[in-house]
Amino acid sequence: MNGEADVPTAIAVTSPDLVLVPPDGQTPAAAVLRPPDAQPLDDAIGQSAALLDRCGYVVALYPDALPGAYARRLHTVRSVLESDRMALLPIALPPLAVAVLARQLRQLSVSDLSPGVLACAARLLAHYIHAGAQLDSVAGLDRVDVGLGSHVKSWLPGTRFAVLAGPAPRLVPVGGAEPPAAPGFATTLAVARGKPRRAGHEDWVTDVLAPAWRVQGVQETALPAESARWWGTRRAVEFAAAIPDATVLYQLVASVRREECRWCGLELIGDRCAFCSAAVPRAEPPGPRAAALAPPVRAALTSR
Repeated sequence: MNGEADVPTAIAVTSPDLVLVPPDGQTPAAAVLRPPDAQPLDDAIGQSAALLDRCGYVVALYPDALPGAYARRLHTVRSVLESDRMALLPIALPPLAVAVLARQLRQLSVSDLSPGVLACAARLLAHYIHAGAQLDSVAGLDRVDVGLGSHVKSWLPGTRFAVLAGPAPRLVPVGGAEPPAAPGFATTLAVARGKPRRAGHEDWVTDVLAPAWRVQGVQETALPAESARWWGTRRAVEFAAAIPDATVLYQLVASVRREECRWCGLELIGDRCAFCSAAVPRAEPPGPRAAALAPPVRAALTSR
């Protein structure tokens, strides 16, 4: 358990479809923070206040493409509560990947990681999620830069694509081309389907990508409501491959050097506190331990 609270730090998301079924019966559920048109401000404040009273700290994840009014509501609630115990974390990943990341934090929330380290772990673990979608067209895609030529080709009959949004953007033609390189670690694959594909199209994600990546399992779930807007089409099969083992996740986070935030005093990893956003001064070059970390870890801890 966390030293600062009697119960695990609360992990919150902005939609019920971002709450994935956990791999075990011990992972806590996520709280759902409702949009402004579905919940009055007073109720939203009361919900967050109750979470803080019960858990001590709240870590809220949401896609960085969340509508502006919704994001402003989250910051308004935090401001009204005058709480530095509520972290608001916009994640630059597709919605299904955000749901996978939230599940990973839920798994870690019952460990002895402090709230500050747990919240900072979101940015680190996001670099280990391989996320994308099989699309019939990229004509409406503006969240991933695929180039003008690909947009033009997407209008040709029968042309299909797989778009990787992370950890590195890439466009792969579906049919005949080699699938993208597999993650260098064991993963399970979450898959969410939009409108039915056109007749005759193979299920590239489960029939081609999953075997090529040697995933340890495939979990089917509903397509998040925000996914159609994120990918520019409802005809998408979204996927996210991620580390499923809580022990591996814990070791990954625990291997990173910890600091104390000079502003709010919370323990953290990386270069910025997830709760108060204060930057960590870097007067010295990284030590041997930091230099030995894998490139994705170093990138996660220095990106902004």
